[in-house]
Amino acid sequence: MESENGTVITEFILLGLTQSRDIQLLVFVLVLIFYFIILPGNFLIIFTIRSDPGLTAPLYFFLGNLAFLDASYSFIVAPRMLVDFLSEKKVISYRGCITQLFFLHFLGGGEGLLLVVMAFDRYIAICRPLHYSAVMNPRACYAMLLALWLGGFVHSIIQVVFILRLPFCGPNQLDNFFCDVPQVIKLACTNTFVVELLMVFNSGLMTLLCFLGLLASYAVILCRIRGSSSEAKNKAMSTCTTHIIVIFFMFGPGIFIYTRPFRAFPADKVVSLFHTVIFPLLNPVIYTLRNQEVKASMKKVFNKHIA
Repeated sequence: MESENGTVITEFILLGLTQSRDIQLLVFVLVLIFYFIILPGNFLIIFTIRSDPGLTAPLYFFLGNLAFLDASYSFIVAPRMLVDFLSEKKVISYRGCITQLFFLHFLGGGEGLLLVVMAFDRYIAICRPLHYSAVMNPRACYAMLLALWLGGFVHSIIQVVFILRLPFCGPNQLDNFFCDVPQVIKLACTNTFVVELLMVFNSGLMTLLCFLGLLASYAVILCRIRGSSSEAKNKAMSTCTTHIIVIFFMFGPGIFIYTRPFRAFPADKVVSLFHTVIFPLLNPVIYTLRNQEVKASMKKVFNKHIA
């Protein structure tokens, strides 16, 4: 049945990560092991921050939200991808595809804005320490959290509205293992040049500007701490280095995928795998491994529940 925008397709066929059964089996095992080891670690981070009265600073508040966002983000693609590895026919409904695309960009956009908020938090803490408690008060933290969720929603709903206006009348094969903007747009049976430009502006330009802005902010912070005492300098350097690593993990693949015309490249699927499955699970773990307070608190929580 044809919809109002001329769409007659009711489902999309996902071609998957690779056609090789051996590679599919290898990736399936590796992702499954990785998923069930790292994902509980993210929930442990959230539980530790929520249960330890000593971890009430804004940094830990935002770290807990990062772990929640990343854990939620990993549920969008990974479970279905693992199921599809075991299926002969990989099919997703039109509505299911749009839903997956919406949550992918909703949570991804929110996480990008969260990293901006975390950079602002570190800037105030290191460069304006006397104003820190006044600026980063609980009310301000919750307001920023609400703003980033709203920003992620607006970013995502813009993409969904544009795609819903496109007619899809065939073919219906998506050359990927999940639904994303570049592959879906290419299946529309109309000229998509203007829509592609708008999507590059909405996703690509936003990603690139956030990335450059974050690098610039951390460059300013690193310049400011050069004259600090050795202990304070080392702690600030460790925190900033961790943030910069996560920024590259988060924004690097996004820049590669969204800041160019929607043409297929051989590396697209591999970059997408890391962007949607691997890096989201790793980000909070990287923060935690370099944060002595969270590590010590996690050990106390773990020992308390083991004893």
